Amino acid sequence: MFKIGDMVVRKSYNSDILFTVCGYRRQGKNVIYRIKGACVRIEADASEDDLMPVEKTRKEQFTKHYDDIVERIKLQIKKERNSNTGFRSFGSEGDILKRPGRVLHLDGDIDYLKECLSIYRELNIDVVGVEVREEKQPDVVLELLNRYKPDILVITGHDAMKKGAVDRLDLSNYKNSAYFVQAVKKAREYEPSLDDLAIIAGACQSCYEELMEAGANYASSPQRVLIHCLDPVFICEKIAYTKINDIINASDVLERTISGKEGMGGLNTRGKYREGLPNYSKRVN
Repeated sequence: MFKIGDMVVRKSYNSDILFTVCGYRRQGKNVIYRIKGACVRIEADASEDDLMPVEKTRKEQFTKHYDDIVERIKLQIKKERNSNTGFRSFGSEGDILKRPGRVLHLDGDIDYLKECLSIYRELNIDVVGVEVREEKQPDVVLELLNRYKPDILVITGHDAMKKGAVDRLDLSNYKNSAYFVQAVKKAREYEPSLDDLAIIAGACQSCYEELMEAGANYASSPQRVLIHCLDPVFICEKIAYTKINDIINASDVLERTISGKEGMGGLNTRGKYREGLPNYSKRVN
């Protein structure tokens, strides 16, 4: 038997994705494993005979590929910050008060949420992360928006299109797209303006068209592909650190995602970065 934490691949999918074993159950004489993508947002069940352990060298190849992409994007962001020292920095400089956009991130998977939060903080993004199961997100999103009052809302978790489904616009053909759509609609009841609240919604293979129609600024997945868990984070950074008077071109945002235009799509969106005077954080009573 495989153990929780083991790294595996699926034979039936030509070993294309690296998974971590996160649970198992017995089904008659068979053992069914719950596996989670190590680098992409996917969760699935697999029989024991479909799984194969990953050799150390193969594991290193998988992880290095995605780590290299993440580091490239982080380096790109740092270069942008350095070339715009007049405003693209967190906190304060002299008497100037600087406020990037605030993020509220709802995620159905605590492990992916923790990974996202670590990168948000590395990029100096003001963020609150809340683990909420996908089916519960429509029920709690209004209360959380009223509590935290973010500039940017992320609604994500796990999703998948049913095998053999033909109608890509039928929400019943998706695992969780209907919940994401409901949550976006609820958020738009709180703030109808796409300029005042930027929403990034969806997960792997989500129904992109319905999410956009519901009111998302950015959503997954135009080509129903798997997305990297950090894609929403890099979109948030661009929105959070672009001046409030500037409109971000959608193509510029999507270039900094790992999944690209196949995995994420969206609209030109207003930035959330503000400057002001005086810097009250350095003043003494």
